[in-house]
Amino acid sequence: MLLPPRLYAVLALGTLLCAMTTIRPRILIATGNPGKFREIIAILAEAWPAAAPNWVSLADLPSPPPEPDEHGRTFAEIAREKAIYYSAATGLWTLADDSGLEVDALGGEPGVYSARYAGVNHLDDRRAADAANNARLIERLRGVPPERRTARFRCAAALADGPRILLEAEGLVEGRIIDEPRGSGGFGYDPHFWLDERGCTSAELPADEKNRISHRGRAFRALAADLRRLLATGGA
Repeated sequence: MLLPPRLYAVLALGTLLCAMTTIRPRILIATGNPGKFREIIAILAEAWPAAAPNWVSLADLPSPPPEPDEHGRTFAEIAREKAIYYSAATGLWTLADDSGLEVDALGGEPGVYSARYAGVNHLDDRRAADAANNARLIERLRGVPPERRTARFRCAAALADGPRILLEAEGLVEGRIIDEPRGSGGFGYDPHFWLDERGCTSAELPADEKNRISHRGRAFRALAADLRRLLATGGA
């Protein structure tokens, strides 16, 4: 059965509009750490049960840009620097974060130097870097009583489009540092970060629970809600 030409045009337009609404934007998550990438994707999946953006990591790029020099003095400043740098280098909207541990008895150390606290290049061997960082942390806290070992994980996240910062968010979780590592989950300082309210370390939490309460979970969950609204309005 032949349809009138005008009806064909209406059907074609409807098909095109439907396809446009299902286009998944490609957004770079600026990390080459597979464990961290999986953690972030699991958090973002809560905001997008379907039709999520096409998240890619630095490891997915044919030629990932080298890591940028970091000049910021806070997690938020460094997150902005990384988001702008990788977005300019790749042409993609880029979601970057910077996070770390702040220990009150150490005046906020290791802070923005959390990943390289012991001076080990984490790109060469992440496990070795984690072990060295944790060893230095425990050594620095030698003799400090448990009640003075209060600490927090802080995460700042930023979304950039070239030189523009589109969105920012921050999250933190409070705890304290223990000498003996516990648990095999997570990474970094998780085995030494004790959560009083949970009665365990971050490394002992199931992955879904850790994502729900972690500093990174809180930051990316807040940013994901804003990103959904941004995409719904056609972007910035």
